[in-house]
Amino acid sequence: MFEKLRQTENRFITIEKQLEDPGVLSDVNAYTRLLKERRELEPVITAYRNWQAAVHRIEEAESLLDSGDSELRELAQDELREAKEAEASTQEELKILLLPRDPNDDRNVMMEIRSGIGGEEAALFAADLFRMYSMYAAAHGFKMSLLSCTETELGGYKEAVIMIEGEGAYSKFKFESGVHRVQRVPRTESQGRLQTSTATVAVLPEAEDVEIEIRPDDLIFESCKSSGAGGQHINKTESAVRITHKPTGIVVWCQEERSQTKNKDKALKMLKTRLYNIKMNEQTSETDSARKAMVGTGERSEKIRTYNFPQNRVTDHRINLSLYHLDEFMNGHIEEMIEALLTAETAAKLASAQEVSE
Repeated sequence: MFEKLRQTENRFITIEKQLEDPGVLSDVNAYTRLLKERRELEPVITAYRNWQAAVHRIEEAESLLDSGDSELRELAQDELREAKEAEASTQEELKILLLPRDPNDDRNVMMEIRSGIGGEEAALFAADLFRMYSMYAAAHGFKMSLLSCTETELGGYKEAVIMIEGEGAYSKFKFESGVHRVQRVPRTESQGRLQTSTATVAVLPEAEDVEIEIRPDDLIFESCKSSGAGGQHINKTESAVRITHKPTGIVVWCQEERSQTKNKDKALKMLKTRLYNIKMNEQTSETDSARKAMVGTGERSEKIRTYNFPQNRVTDHRINLSLYHLDEFMNGHIEEMIEALLTAETAAKLASAQEVSE
């Protein structure tokens, strides 16, 4: 581990020198790339240097233990105890910081929310999830935009496709993929009976242009009128765009912009993201078993969470965590659940690394 840390520190020093190079300063892409790498390495280097300082303190304290001055020996023992605690804690911190990072964590996110079992109530729950994620995104500085949606007469969503932009977006939303189950008395229920309905969520890291190349000949472009439940969502001009990718059969569409050109650009982003996700799944189908074991696979066929309104409870079944403030949770206060899932992922990676080292 410490040989790797020495190499990392050397790389950090090299980057800092390169960032002062006039040639790099004049190259926006190179400068941005190095700045991002430096930002990613900085927490590791800070912890490593704190560990080095703690080791130096231990050595100095041990050298004073044989002193003839009893008061100095007592001070040295106190310093040695504190330095050893600091050395142990920074070493644990380094183990976590050196765990393999999800390469998609810093990417923007495309989220797809669809109603599942439960008819109109499922569509209303899908709309509630959309609102929940919107409020969480706004509170944490993420930009959220609706790419396309199919609404119901009561204001529910049969389907909603959203783009969430901001640093670390995927790291915050990646565990939301799966089946979300709700237990409550629906607005559509006149007898006050409890109903169980579902909605599915898929979270995909946005593809960068350099990663996915699409041949124009493989695409079928169609313009159409926007659809919706009525009112302002109905567009009388053909500004909506539908794109079919012939090799895979994937169909995407976007209707939220008034401009057909803007809708086309957004639809192409959606297509690239879905193609990137297929490519990513093919490359990693046999990896990341530790995360899958602890927090689930993220497949939409898997029930990940239950929202029980009568009990004001939300339960994540992957980590067996129940929170009893569902009302606040539905208002976007989901950070506690996200942090618990990230902690479970980290613990799984640590256990996996320990098994490998043994």
